[in-house]
Amino acid sequence: MVELAARDERVVLLMGDIGNRLFDEFKDQFPERFYNCGIAEANMVSMAAGMAMSGLRPYCYTIAPFITTRCLEQVRVDLCYHRQPVVLVGVGSGLCYAELGATHESCEDIAHMRVLPNMAVLCPADVAELRAMLPVTLSHDGAIYIRLGKKGEQSVHTDPLDFEIGKAYPLRQGRDVAIMVTGVIAPLAIEVANQLEHTGLTCEVVSCPSIKPMDHGTLDRLFSSFRLVATLEEHSLLGGMGGVVSEWLVDQSNRHHAKLLRFGTADHYLDTAGGQTEARTEYGLDSRTISDKIARAYPRAIPMTGAA
Repeated sequence: MVELAARDERVVLLMGDIGNRLFDEFKDQFPERFYNCGIAEANMVSMAAGMAMSGLRPYCYTIAPFITTRCLEQVRVDLCYHRQPVVLVGVGSGLCYAELGATHESCEDIAHMRVLPNMAVLCPADVAELRAMLPVTLSHDGAIYIRLGKKGEQSVHTDPLDFEIGKAYPLRQGRDVAIMVTGVIAPLAIEVANQLEHTGLTCEVVSCPSIKPMDHGTLDRLFSSFRLVATLEEHSLLGGMGGVVSEWLVDQSNRHHAKLLRFGTADHYLDTAGGQTEARTEYGLDSRTISDKIARAYPRAIPMTGAA
């Protein structure tokens, strides 16, 4: 953000009274372009909309459920209806804050954001994807929601990316199963692929940081080349990336015969206490459960001509 602000004087940063130390360098260098809006997220979004209408490029940062669910009307009306170039950044998405309970979990945010016209939804898997996408957001025409993890997540990329909104990026090659993954749960997909290799199944793992728009070219390739395609996300099975893929697949008029298997959080809140790892396990988002389900589903996939 400091680099973006140094290059473009239109960049302003708003936050909802979190991450104070995180932005020390930004505040020191650009104090006139930093606003702590307090715990008033709806007001922050409306402020950002007004700034955008005045020619600025605002970035709003706070905890994921508070930048989406708490101020959904302002996002819908002030940003999307007026097609304002505001970037909403939600930290601690999915089950990152599981120890704080359902109020701080965010397994519905992709669904909320992706149904809004003029809203792009981006879910970086690691620092490399986030660093590559930030400069691109500065020139995007319309609102963007960026869905982050918490901190210290494992990286899945070793080289810098040439990021483009609407594109997916292969992480690992394989010939039997394709795993599409979005967000900071990406290392789990690689772990699953490693486990499945011991059963004789090789997996291609594809990172999908762009949920809306989705990379339809990659979807077409995967469903044409593999017998089984799995989606993995730390988000509800309702309305997330699995839903995006399902909707696309239905519209293909039975042109593809690959089996689709979706992994995400079930349609209920957790009634147990624990951290992110425990919460994932409660929802069946652990490597053993996922790899077992994929291995059982693969023999039932429909064979097709030209499969990889």
